[in-house]
Amino acid sequence: MNTHFMDMGLVHATCHPVYTLGPPGTSSEFASKYFCKRMKEFYSDSLNPINLNETYELARDHTKQDNGLLIVANAYQKINDFYMDSHLNLLATFVFDTPLYGIATNRTLPRRPLRIASHPAPIPLIHELLPQGLQIETIIEKNSTSEAANAVTQHEADIALTTEIAADLHNLSFISNVRPIHMLWSVFGCKSSQ
Repeated sequence: MNTHFMDMGLVHATCHPVYTLGPPGTSSEFASKYFCKRMKEFYSDSLNPINLNETYELARDHTKQDNGLLIVANAYQKINDFYMDSHLNLLATFVFDTPLYGIATNRTLPRRPLRIASHPAPIPLIHELLPQGLQIETIIEKNSTSEAANAVTQHEADIALTTEIAADLHNLSFISNVRPIHMLWSVFGCKSSQ
């Protein structure tokens, strides 16, 4: 995996908490762990605990309250809100592949069009990864890939477009090919902390 990291002021944020999208098993958590590892390599005194939130918007609110760092996938459809927020500064960007994405379930599938749960951003992958012979009736949008996996566990959906991490956490198995998403991530900090 080829990764690129652009640091535009992280030296002032070596011990700030990191806020991103949860629950456990999301691509955002995976990328945040990578970010914290890189911070430790660049700044040996770095200590950035990761805090998972139900939405990126809640993560932004906590970032502002706690003078933290916000990590957002650039595929997020409302990322412009964070770039336009007058209280946030873009401090870094990095390229990092997501965990493998695929379509997963924990049951024998019914012989009817299926309900699939997914975070909105990777929905275009559904038709690429959907096994031949399966049809989708409904796409149920969830706040994260981990919530999508949980929707199958809770019998809200038949299948989920999710990550390998979330599939493992929710005891799902892939029924499709899998692939990562080569993703750009943005790291924001509070302007007051600069």
